[in-house]
Amino acid sequence: MEKQKSMDASFFGQPRGLSTLFFTEMWERFSYYGMRAILLFYMYYAVSQGGLGMNQATAASIMSIYGSLVYLSGVVGGWLSDRVWGARKTVFIGGVLIMFGHIALSLPFGLPALYASIVLIVAGTGLLKPNVSDMVGSLYDEGDKRRDAGFSMFVFGINLGAAVAPWAVPWAANGFGFHLFGSTMNFHAGFSLAAIGMFFGLIQYWLDGKKYLSKDSLYPNDPIDREGLKPIITWTVVGVIVLAVVLGLFGAMGQLNITNVINIITIIAIALPIIYFIMMLNSKKVTKVERSRVIAYIPLFIAAAIFWGIEESGSVVLALFAEQRTILHIGGWHFAAGNFQTLNPLFIMILTPFFVWLWSKWKRQPSAPGKFAAGMVIAGLSYMWMALPGIIHGTTAGRVSPLWLVGSWFIVEIAEMLISPIGLSVTTKLAPKAFQSQMMSMWFLADSAGQAVNAQIVKYYSSATEIPYFLIVGTVSVIFGAIMFFMVKKIHNLMGGID
Repeated sequence: MEKQKSMDASFFGQPRGLSTLFFTEMWERFSYYGMRAILLFYMYYAVSQGGLGMNQATAASIMSIYGSLVYLSGVVGGWLSDRVWGARKTVFIGGVLIMFGHIALSLPFGLPALYASIVLIVAGTGLLKPNVSDMVGSLYDEGDKRRDAGFSMFVFGINLGAAVAPWAVPWAANGFGFHLFGSTMNFHAGFSLAAIGMFFGLIQYWLDGKKYLSKDSLYPNDPIDREGLKPIITWTVVGVIVLAVVLGLFGAMGQLNITNVINIITIIAIALPIIYFIMMLNSKKVTKVERSRVIAYIPLFIAAAIFWGIEESGSVVLALFAEQRTILHIGGWHFAAGNFQTLNPLFIMILTPFFVWLWSKWKRQPSAPGKFAAGMVIAGLSYMWMALPGIIHGTTAGRVSPLWLVGSWFIVEIAEMLISPIGLSVTTKLAPKAFQSQMMSMWFLADSAGQAVNAQIVKYYSSATEIPYFLIVGTVSVIFGAIMFFMVKKIHNLMGGID
């Protein structure tokens, strides 16, 4: 089996199974990012314009906590894969739930349909994402030098779907015209297109997976027995009861509202990774070397959380900037605020070939902690860049060139190339054997924590607070990156021989 992994180079020098996972994730990201390109506008546009008429600050906060929940649910998906279903089945079930989530959102049933779709897409993405990434890692031997390049190609597939969606879905929502903004939007047509995209992904995964994915992915890594299942059921019931009591108390006090629900989720999103780190560090299934590697992963996790808080703001803060502060035409070419969402994946696709070449040829390249430190500084600069229009013009009123957003996304995507594919790869390398899929869930928990913090601070963003908002968040990232530069050697030593 190990020999076969090393010899399989049928997909551009990579294992053939990478193609299956590449296209599965491409379609899943098409559906997700297509939905996100119009969801913020759908929530706060007036009912007369086809929206739900929410308060803008509330809609922005919901967008952030929605993203947090999507990645928070990865913990459950990782556990179910490791202990119950195996990665391949878990991914398929997740894709089905995601598809039905988009179908619910495509129906004109207002807030109930919105909340139903959130539940379905959150659950489905939690099942799918960590396990697809884990299966990518399983395609390679431990010492296979193609791993980083393979993950970079996988990330390219993610961004291919995400690049097309912000044009296709708003186009469908506008009656297959050329503008997102009109007197009345048919948002539901756009959400329907997202559902169709996920359907294509499921068909491809089902047919291709039988041929090219390892049979090991059909079975859990650490199957749970009946005795082990009892405490899980007990703690799950306890958790549900505690949550019900908390919500009941809020209801009794007349405080059960969307703001307090978001606050509860924020606390959970920050507390859960802390609990998970403690659990892994104290597990008898984790060896001494594995424990050292988990410790090394902690500063990388914190860096990733800060980075994702900035990167994921593209569909919230930068989306608001695009609509309210950006000139939405170049000459006679008019475009939509939602179309700017394509810049993130577009720059990733442009930069990926260069970085794949760089990591393949650079013999004395920086270690993963060094790449993370550089990425943190660059990510912070992308936010400082967004403070410049207001500083230069002396006002945050009126509209500015779309090139400011283009520049910000270009800068942050350089940072993403230093953090995202490297983070995926190093997570699989540092994962204890008994926690392989669950360790991948930790990578997505970093994204969840970053977006949970966003849900609290995004409500303070407006044109009036634009300059200090971007400067403060950017400075935090730069300072943490500088601290990491001084910790690179120590972190690398704790990684126990992993580069």
